[in-house]
Amino acid sequence: MADYNRIILVGNLTRDPELKTLASGQPLCRLGLASNRQFRNRQTGAMIQEVCFIDVDVWGNQAESCKQYLQKGRAVLIEGRLKYDTWQDANGGGTRSKHTVVADKVVFLSSQGGANVSDDMSDMDQDSGSGVRNPGSQLERELLDQIDQIKEKAAKKDKPAEKRVVTKKSSSHDDGDLDMAGGNKFQDEPPFEDDLPF
Repeated sequence: MADYNRIILVGNLTRDPELKTLASGQPLCRLGLASNRQFRNRQTGAMIQEVCFIDVDVWGNQAESCKQYLQKGRAVLIEGRLKYDTWQDANGGGTRSKHTVVADKVVFLSSQGGANVSDDMSDMDQDSGSGVRNPGSQLERELLDQIDQIKEKAAKKDKPAEKRVVTKKSSSHDDGDLDMAGGNKFQDEPPFEDDLPF
C-alpha cells in the first residue's frame, strides 16, 4: 500500500519565530500557527469558531528567512509533512508525544485587509450547509491560486521526464541539426564512457 503524508495549512503565527542552530550547524526555526475554522451550528444557527494550534519546524535557509521576515500575527501558508515525536519526560512523567509539521515550503502572505483569513463569512454557501465558501475576498482568491500552483508543481515533480529523440535530416547538403523549440540548435553527440552518470 502506498503512503502519502502531505499537509497544507494557512493561518496566523501565534508567536515570533524561534531560531536556533543545531550542533551540526543546521538552522531550525520553530513557528506556532493558529488555523481557524468557522461553521454554523445546525441546531442553534450560531456561528462557531474552532481554532487549531500547530507547531511547525522549518529547516535550512527557509528557517533563517522566517526568523528575519516573520513576526507574531503574520499570515503564512505552510506546505509540508506531519511528524510524530515521542520522548521521555525529564521529570519522570513517562513518555510524552506530540505531532508537528515539518515545512517544505513557507509562503509569506500579505496581511492587507486583516491577517485573519476566516473573518469574512458573507461568502458562505448557506443553502448547502456544507461550509464550502466561494472565494469572495481578494485574499481568499490569492490563497486559492497559491494552493493551485503548489499542487501543479507537485504534480509536475511526480511525472517522469519525457525524453526527446533527435535525428538528423537526410539530405544531400548539411542544413545543420533539427531546430528544437523555435530556433535552438541541438547537436547530437554520442556519450563517452566517463560522461555516464552510472
